[in-house]
Amino acid sequence: MPILSQIYVYPVKSLAGMQVKQWPVDKTGLRYDRKWMLIDAGGKFLSQRSLPKMALIKTAIAGEKLRLSVGSEAGAEIDLNSSDGDEVRVEIWQDNCIAKTASLHASQWLSRFLDMPCRLVYHPEEQVRKVDPDYANAKDETAYSDGFPFLIASESSLQALNQAMSMDISMLRFRPNLVVAECDSYAEDFWRQITINGISFRLPKPCSRCPIPAIDPDTAIVGKEPLTTLARLRKWQNKVYFGQNALHDNLGVLSTGSEIRIDKTGESQPPRVTDE
Repeated sequence: MPILSQIYVYPVKSLAGMQVKQWPVDKTGLRYDRKWMLIDAGGKFLSQRSLPKMALIKTAIAGEKLRLSVGSEAGAEIDLNSSDGDEVRVEIWQDNCIAKTASLHASQWLSRFLDMPCRLVYHPEEQVRKVDPDYANAKDETAYSDGFPFLIASESSLQALNQAMSMDISMLRFRPNLVVAECDSYAEDFWRQITINGISFRLPKPCSRCPIPAIDPDTAIVGKEPLTTLARLRKWQNKVYFGQNALHDNLGVLSTGSEIRIDKTGESQPPRVTDE
């Protein structure tokens, strides 16, 4: 039976994530996941797509603080549960949302490191950002993820991809929330509904990949892989795919080592491609 082998939380959109062994699931996904986001002067979200250096900024939660750092340099601390800040309208993909400004000191430190003016904002508790209704229920919501509260990928899928590339890249390239072990490679492509620790998940669509997996999270250097190999093996409708987007039906706590019950399967998403 598949097991949940790794859990990752990404407190600030497009900054480095943090690995945890046990974590609560709230209405928008893993607690604090993508609760914060960087915006430019016009209110548009920033990401590694245009600023690969964002990958070098580490995040950690200690007590009631979110800590940002680069290497051995301590950067800034943000109150986890602050409700202060000025309201600001932000743009994230096709959504326009009301956010609140976070720590001014953190914004200044981030602006210096990234060498461009930016502001750190957070998703207020009272704000609701809906998930695409083509794939979600009316009650589904997320914070500042690209579109879905969860991304699921398996260790064996990464192993198969690494073998095809003759490389050894890290799962961190793909920024999953939940990593699965003890299953066949790309088994997750067939899953439609699963249960972990009593929490039910729907897997409505595969995750199409942007350029971020080509960024080395340790150096911020941009390469060609794994996108070149994914384009050969995992291309469908002019996009490449790795991992599955997921939505949760109830709240609870996730723990690594938990068994994953496969409740419903379907045809492979994306369809299987034969490498000739």
